[in-house]
Amino acid sequence: MSPATTVLLPAYQAAFTLEAAIASVLAQTDPDFELLVVDDGSTDGTGAIAAACADPRVRLVAIPHGGIVAALEAGLATARGRYIARMDADDLMRPDRLAVQRSLLVAGDYGLVSCRVAHPDPGAAATEGYARHVTWLNGILTPEDIALNRFVESPLAHPSVLFRRELLERHGGYRDGDFPEDYELWLRWLEADVRMAKAPEVLLDWHDTPGRLSRTDPRYGVEAFYRLKAGYLARWLARHNPAHPDVVVWGSGKSSRQRAAYLEAAGCRITAYVDVDPRRRISRDVPIRYYQEVRSPAQGFIVSYAGRRGAHEFVRTHLTSCGFLEGRDFLLAA
Repeated sequence: MSPATTVLLPAYQAAFTLEAAIASVLAQTDPDFELLVVDDGSTDGTGAIAAACADPRVRLVAIPHGGIVAALEAGLATARGRYIARMDADDLMRPDRLAVQRSLLVAGDYGLVSCRVAHPDPGAAATEGYARHVTWLNGILTPEDIALNRFVESPLAHPSVLFRRELLERHGGYRDGDFPEDYELWLRWLEADVRMAKAPEVLLDWHDTPGRLSRTDPRYGVEAFYRLKAGYLARWLARHNPAHPDVVVWGSGKSSRQRAAYLEAAGCRITAYVDVDPRRRISRDVPIRYYQEVRSPAQGFIVSYAGRRGAHEFVRTHLTSCGFLEGRDFLLAA
């Protein structure tokens, strides 16, 4: 009989951490799963570690080195579970992860569920930004919050998700390109109105290792995120902004204008910028409004690209105090 859940774990040169990752999966309180370890052409004995596992629920899929998307697709091609749980070779599952997430997925009739994650070394200077991201990530739990915040950052930690396999057939799986494959998948599924939620429990230890793809692969760089988000955001605006293609951008600095340029290339028209500096009045022939002059939703739909720490909270507070409704009159992005 097929297992309820397939845990999909791609691994490349992961001999140092894989054994502990596998042990954390095998310690799950919900035993109805298979663990697919996809060895992506490793040369350090990664495959041998998986092959040595005596537990019959562990299966090894060995492929020539082709990268993360090829490994994920190879695993999905042989997966037998109705649900797919992602896992990485340098992370650790908490014992109740599969049980809690599968229960939430079924009870809430969601397409995908995630969970809160722990950052094991939040004090390290090199991972300070990662720790801040985890704090932000853990504050976004409901389907509404995930949908509204999708254009700020990726709202889900990839190795924390569990989703219905049927989503792959309905909306497609991972795509290879010059973008982060997981974020593109979440944006595409959210665009298709797939409901997503997070369990409030911390169910995964999410490590920030030096070799993690988000640190080493240009597909996870800032510009790649900007390009990817702009297309999906422009289509979202076409559906929800009554004044489309006209949009007002909060933030007139260099980085905000760069992001706005991607949005323009995707079909939007920037009619004004908003800034907290009253001395700034024009940028590339586009007027700049002092933020205190923005008092009514009738002045245009606002996309906030304000990037300083705390800026999103400031923008949200000001606009809501003026009667703007997030998701109807303004949206936070980055």
